[in-house]
Amino acid sequence: MSGHIRGLALAGLSASALIAGLGDVKAGAFGIREQSTQAQGLAFAGAASGSGGVSSMFWNPAVITMAPGFVKEQNLSFINLSARIRPEAGTSANFAGLGGSGDIGQGAVVPAGATSYQLNDRIWLGFATGAPFGLVTKPRQNWAGEAYGRSNRIFSLAFNPVIAYKVNEWLSVAAGPNIQYFRLTLRQATGVLSGPPFNIPVTNLPSTSLKGDSWGIGFTAGAVITAPTGTTLGVGYRSSIHQEIEGAIGVPLVALARNAGQVKANFNTPDKVTVGLTQVINPVTRVSFGFEWDNWSRAGNIGIVQRSTGNVVSSLPLNYKDGYTYSVGGEYDWSQSLTVRAGVAYEISPIDFSNRSVRLPDSDRFNVSVGASYRWNEKLTLLFAYSHLFLVGDSKILSGAGRDYNERLLTGQSIAFAGDTSGSADIVSVGFRYVFGEPARPIAAAPIIRKF
Repeated sequence: MSGHIRGLALAGLSASALIAGLGDVKAGAFGIREQSTQAQGLAFAGAASGSGGVSSMFWNPAVITMAPGFVKEQNLSFINLSARIRPEAGTSANFAGLGGSGDIGQGAVVPAGATSYQLNDRIWLGFATGAPFGLVTKPRQNWAGEAYGRSNRIFSLAFNPVIAYKVNEWLSVAAGPNIQYFRLTLRQATGVLSGPPFNIPVTNLPSTSLKGDSWGIGFTAGAVITAPTGTTLGVGYRSSIHQEIEGAIGVPLVALARNAGQVKANFNTPDKVTVGLTQVINPVTRVSFGFEWDNWSRAGNIGIVQRSTGNVVSSLPLNYKDGYTYSVGGEYDWSQSLTVRAGVAYEISPIDFSNRSVRLPDSDRFNVSVGASYRWNEKLTLLFAYSHLFLVGDSKILSGAGRDYNERLLTGQSIAFAGDTSGSADIVSVGFRYVFGEPARPIAAAPIIRKF
């Protein structure tokens, strides 16, 4: 996802890994942050305090109490990742001559939707759909790091119904189940070099593959505090979801068939805490701040087990660190119909030199965003946002003995790969908000309010 490489980075694992990930071009490791066009225009500052409209319920479901009546939002984001990996000194001589990855970026379209319905003065119902993890990367078929990844694809889909309760004029709370589907498809070269019966040219190595999917369930919860000073504070939580991924390893050679067949692996998605603060400066100007913590460190060492025997055939030592994102943004009502916004964010990646791989060559990144809302009429509002993400800091990769595991799944060999990465991403998002029935009235009791 990420080119922010991480953001779309790679779908990745490898044939030996079950969930390495794909990066997202948005939210650490292989998370996808693009769930709200409006929030994207602010670099997701204040997402938990409602800066993203009803779609902010991805971060904090309590924000739906800020939208009277029956409101529907739909968002569509196109993520254009550009990322390259270049081999350096230290790469195995058998592979170094194959050259770099080429552009591993694959364009992807990410949809997300959110709906809220006010039952009465106290209770709201909401429903959100989206892809919290995923995307795709694909290097050239033959390249110096092919033993660690040829193509990576992760797909997810989440369904999140919630119920929100407005305790009083300044406090709202909400919670609901989060049902998630997760699927991956991964390919890499076998890494076999020589020796009977493996006398295969390095330029024509066969691929192994790993496919698997799973359903899991967790929950989301949150609270919103609205002060009469025009201040809105929101805190949201998305729980970890346990995914018992079941699938199969495919191999091209009879001699390697002992490692093929049905496998499974347990993976826990990271839980997320998001804090947002939005302050009304005057009737037409608002400023927002955001903070996110993603508990990626729970994704430690994942074992891949052969279902028929119960034996561990490989492991996936992701060893991610926790991810942190800091953001600030502002918006201005240019007219009664047009609102413009901009924001900047800095994300500390869960991936650094100690755990970076060709599947997910991520690092810290900046996100610079702009956006606008145009109120077509009393019911329909059109949304637009553009973001550019670029990596900063260390970009080195070192795989091989003591550093990675993928090539060991089938051959037990250790193939050295040393490289340097570069990448960026451009994200364009469009969306709309539609108010059914009577136009939405002002939401808060404060003399100066922030509106969606």
